[in-house]
Amino acid sequence: MDPSSILVCLLCICAGSFIAYKKFLTSEKSTSTSKARWPPGPPGIPLLGNIFDVRSTQLHRTLTKLAAVYGPIMSLKLGMKNVIVVSTAAGARDVLQTHDSILAGRSVNDAARALRNHEISLVWLPSGAPLFRLLRVVCNTHLFSARGLEASRAVREQKVRDLVESLRTHHAGRAVDIGGILLSVLLNIMSGVLFSEDVADLSSDHESELETLIRDTVEEFTKPNLSDLFPALATLDLNGRRRNNAVHMQKLYDFFDRVITRRRKTARGDKNVDVLDELLQLHSEDRISLDTVKALLLDLFVAGSSSTAQTVQWTLAELFRHPAVMSKARQELESVVGSKEYPQESDMEKLPYLRAVMLEGLRMHLSGPLMMPHTAATDGAKIGGYPVPKGTQVIVNMWAIMRDPASWEKPEEFMPERFLGTDLDPRGVDAHAFVPFGEGRRLCPGMHIAMWSIMTILAYVLHAFEWNLPDGMKPSDVDLTDRFRTSLHMVTPVKAVPTPVRR
Repeated sequence: MDPSSILVCLLCICAGSFIAYKKFLTSEKSTSTSKARWPPGPPGIPLLGNIFDVRSTQLHRTLTKLAAVYGPIMSLKLGMKNVIVVSTAAGARDVLQTHDSILAGRSVNDAARALRNHEISLVWLPSGAPLFRLLRVVCNTHLFSARGLEASRAVREQKVRDLVESLRTHHAGRAVDIGGILLSVLLNIMSGVLFSEDVADLSSDHESELETLIRDTVEEFTKPNLSDLFPALATLDLNGRRRNNAVHMQKLYDFFDRVITRRRKTARGDKNVDVLDELLQLHSEDRISLDTVKALLLDLFVAGSSSTAQTVQWTLAELFRHPAVMSKARQELESVVGSKEYPQESDMEKLPYLRAVMLEGLRMHLSGPLMMPHTAATDGAKIGGYPVPKGTQVIVNMWAIMRDPASWEKPEEFMPERFLGTDLDPRGVDAHAFVPFGEGRRLCPGMHIAMWSIMTILAYVLHAFEWNLPDGMKPSDVDLTDRFRTSLHMVTPVKAVPTPVRR
């Protein structure tokens, strides 16, 4: 960047900062009478607030440590944004159930405004918007309903069998990058359900085109952005996040354009109707635009592939660290599945211990440890007795809640037994200490397919293979150090050696 450009940027920053600071002072004066009712929090510095208190690749842990000092209902100031962080099950109930109608709003990340994506994306649309309600109906009726799940079950099962065959054929006897191959199979599950194509090669160690595009797009959301902290500067896009994301998202839209073009040129004949068929039918009826079709496909891929793959990887890593738990899960599978090559759908309800393993994996290593920020649409909501003014962001720290000693015995230990004999509902009903998929208007629409994928993949790979760590590695050597971006990633990807079981 030449000196004149740097000078212009500095002048813009100074001008924007002056405007933002005046607004900051005004808001401070307007709320001075209610300070006693505002949740406690760490002291900030003028204009920047608590930005430096939360700069961390382990934000979920940082917020948990701050909550231990300032309380489970805690306030932060991030640039011009007032934020409340909730780290207790009772507070989560206030946010997700009691005041869901007020607190289900979204504060749009500036990078999400690329190509005006926020106006058509299920992730960013206001919960009361007609398009949001239509897209939720589409998901609940055509994709995640009992009928939709049953219609796609054969496709999903085949993709998991492809995983087993790939491990037998291409990876048996050598260390496998667990996370990489799981992401590939989850991408193929989603693409098979959505538009009846494979997008990843399970035999390859290289990323697929779609995986690369999704990763680049998601990473752009996680980078620090002045536009999010100081909205007065957003039009300048000083960090270039919106411009960069426009490039990534256009490539994704081009990818989906090619899929749609192939579909329109190909006679489907008697093939089963898939999700793309349903969406194109809605488009032909002028109910949704073609860009909305592509935006929904993107939302479903991001939500249904990476996060689920991460959860399965974390759960397998815990099993590698706890051989006794692994052995118990495999013994249960042997007693139920027996000599059959693959577990069947009817077997799944007879595997309570494996289900407990899945739920404990979700509790300890939830892929989204911090729920996407909710925003108060109006005044009137309260969290733990504290009023939440309109425009306040609310972050629910589910990582802290699902490791809270007040709700969980020995919360830092991997103990699947805690879920045996319980009917704990993952939607959080009557148990807000366990809400891995959210609740209310922002409940993850893909909860059922995500849980099916986690349970089924675990059942298949534990039944088909014995798993050993690479030479010289002990169970305690499996590194569970995490890093937070949009989801919880392993700093050191876990590898293990699959050995096919002879039957």
